[in-house]
Amino acid sequence: MSQSIEKSKSSLLTPSSIPQEAFDWYDEYAHGDIDRRTFLSRLGTLSITGLTLSTVAGALTPNYALAEQISFNDPDISASYVEFPAPNGHGTGRGYLVIPKNVNADNKAPAVLVAHENRGLNPYIEDVARRLAKAGFIAFAPDALFPLGGYPGSDDAGREMQKTMDSSKIEGDFMDAATLLKQHAFSSGKVGMVGFCFGGYLTNTLVAMMPDTIHAGAPYYGTPAKSNIDDIKAPLQIHFAELDKRVNDTWPEYEKALKANKVDYSAYIYPKTNHGFHNDSTARYDEKNAELAWQRTISFFDKTLRT
Repeated sequence: MSQSIEKSKSSLLTPSSIPQEAFDWYDEYAHGDIDRRTFLSRLGTLSITGLTLSTVAGALTPNYALAEQISFNDPDISASYVEFPAPNGHGTGRGYLVIPKNVNADNKAPAVLVAHENRGLNPYIEDVARRLAKAGFIAFAPDALFPLGGYPGSDDAGREMQKTMDSSKIEGDFMDAATLLKQHAFSSGKVGMVGFCFGGYLTNTLVAMMPDTIHAGAPYYGTPAKSNIDDIKAPLQIHFAELDKRVNDTWPEYEKALKANKVDYSAYIYPKTNHGFHNDSTARYDEKNAELAWQRTISFFDKTLRT
């Protein structure tokens, strides 16, 4: 089978055409519980009619050509890479800043910090920032891998790089990025945060650590903050994938803590979805639920950041 035909088949795969075990094993691989050899070996034990091992593996790993919903040169936005001081992190950070064209010092807008998964600032996360700017928010997506040279163009390599880093310094980088947004000349001073996977954890963490800076948090399939939950002031809109047992197992205790501290939160569990269902670059993507979750997120930020 030619490479082009193989790629075409991969792009047509849907979550329903891939056994659930494959998604579970990919999640283990993506979070460092098993190595790539083990992941591929397990996939090889599955019987999937008409599809090769490489086709299924390719469908589960990102194809970022599929992930652009808003073009980087969209006339309604202005995007650039900027460095910022990060005294609480690695000293200097770098991220992708996207500003609506109609926003300026005389027409300010709320801002949203975007936190990536455990592999650096990839094209999907950059597109999320552009989607937010298209919706009228200043969006900033830092790259945790900047101290090591930045996202390397490969999720596998990015994941290995991020594993070597001090997570507390990454948290510090994102905290300083939130401060930058609050103080930005075009910012209204209202700051929200959205994050995915590791970025969901970061969202939960910064909401707890920066109650006077983060005014709303929307974590997607992220684990809870490890401390300071009793300091949370901001409302939360929390998104879960029904089949994501690893993250969902952490929810009951987190919800108990949120209730005990009278945090304003809403939680949504999207049926028959896997961890990463919002990421439109892989077969884990669930278009209907991803669009519903995103509509909810934009409405949530409109409500909490524009008043």
